[in-house]
Amino acid sequence: MHPDIYEHFHRDEREFVDRAWEWVVNAGEYHETKLTDFLDPRQRFILESLVNRHPDVHAVYSGGHPDAERVRALVAPDYRDLTHEDMGLNVLGITSGDQKFLSLEHGDYMGSVLGLGIKRSKIGDIYVLEDGCHVVVTDDIGTYLHMNLSQVHRVHVMTELLPMDKLKVKEIKLETMELTVASLRLDGIASDVHRISRTKMVIPIKAGRCRVNWKVVEDPSTMLKDGDMVSMQGFGRFKVLETGGLTKKGRYRVKVGKFT
Repeated sequence: MHPDIYEHFHRDEREFVDRAWEWVVNAGEYHETKLTDFLDPRQRFILESLVNRHPDVHAVYSGGHPDAERVRALVAPDYRDLTHEDMGLNVLGITSGDQKFLSLEHGDYMGSVLGLGIKRSKIGDIYVLEDGCHVVVTDDIGTYLHMNLSQVHRVHVMTELLPMDKLKVKEIKLETMELTVASLRLDGIASDVHRISRTKMVIPIKAGRCRVNWKVVEDPSTMLKDGDMVSMQGFGRFKVLETGGLTKKGRYRVKVGKFT
């Protein structure tokens, strides 16, 4: 790969860039087809940019739902019709007779699945529903999860494997917050959203635990803008919904949506 391609990506992304470029080259030069595991939106962006660099390669993406955040990609020579390709997806339905089940959250399901030794890349979006949970998974681990997932956060559960047309999704709820901040800096807005001091917020950012639009950002002074998605390991995620005008005291009005 030409070395200048790395200029566009964070150093932590180089391993994935190398892998993705290998998929593209194998499709273009050796007529191979590659079905990836689940990619997050940043990985999808990287793969799409690499596919666009090769004139003889194309790809399709699916996570089981048009608005899926995590998707699998099928990378192939451009002469291959990908319209009806099987993307290898299953739905793991999780239910329980225990009332405690209703208080389980996204992280509880994620932790229990990963606790069975499953890689994160095998798990797509997780939809916590009123009466259970639907998890999109790669078809090669569906049966294993169905046979082995019996508890979620100490609550006994039952599972079933469902076809993709049975997937139920839930609209993501955002807790809207109206802030006034001195600037649109990442550390300032994040500290207000998570209600901790800016000094303490700088630590996880500099440690590489913050992503803006799924890309690692280590500079606390990074300026945020409308539409930016910020995730902080250990704190959760929020989205900048709107940056408004200035107050009389010269502070910025910002509307943020915190994922609940």
